Amino acid sequence: MNIGYARVSTNGQDLQIQRELLIQEGCSRIFEEKISGAKTDRPELLRLLDHLREGDVVVVTRLDRLARSTLDLLSIADGLNGVGAGLRSLAEPWLNTTSAAGQMIMTIFSGIATFERSLIIDRTRAGREAAQRRGVKFGPKPSLTAAQIEHAGLLVDQGKSVAQVASLLGVHRSTLYRTLSRSQP
Repeated sequence: MNIGYARVSTNGQDLQIQRELLIQEGCSRIFEEKISGAKTDRPELLRLLDHLREGDVVVVTRLDRLARSTLDLLSIADGLNGVGAGLRSLAEPWLNTTSAAGQMIMTIFSGIATFERSLIIDRTRAGREAAQRRGVKFGPKPSLTAAQIEHAGLLVDQGKSVAQVASLLGVHRSTLYRTLSRSQP
């Protein structure tokens, strides 16, 4: 069974052209939504994926109506494959996972995406290591200076409660507990 998915990004856009093309392709049911493709939560797409049965084929007019990126496309295609469903795009005839050639292309895309992910990880790690060698510190800036930590320790030693000292310094008491425990030898 062909099942269509149509999406436009804004309420000002119309789904009519996509709807007509999907009906011409014999889609017995069409899931439609007006939502940005950048949104990860697309309720109608989730309903479509939940509705699928083995042997169904999801038909879209263009890939950008279905997926935000190659990784998103591969993730969706993998989910479809897990159910035993296929994927076909009208504007991109090379994408038809119901054929051996279409499956091969998706496999190639998957390899390229995996390779790209490894390159990004390697570049990120190298950049982070170079920055650390230059003395760049990662993470949030400390809430308290060394002088404030020393002053807080003296106040607590003089009998002030951690809650009072934390309030005085404008930090949460758990921050002060953590900071004081790290500063003790």
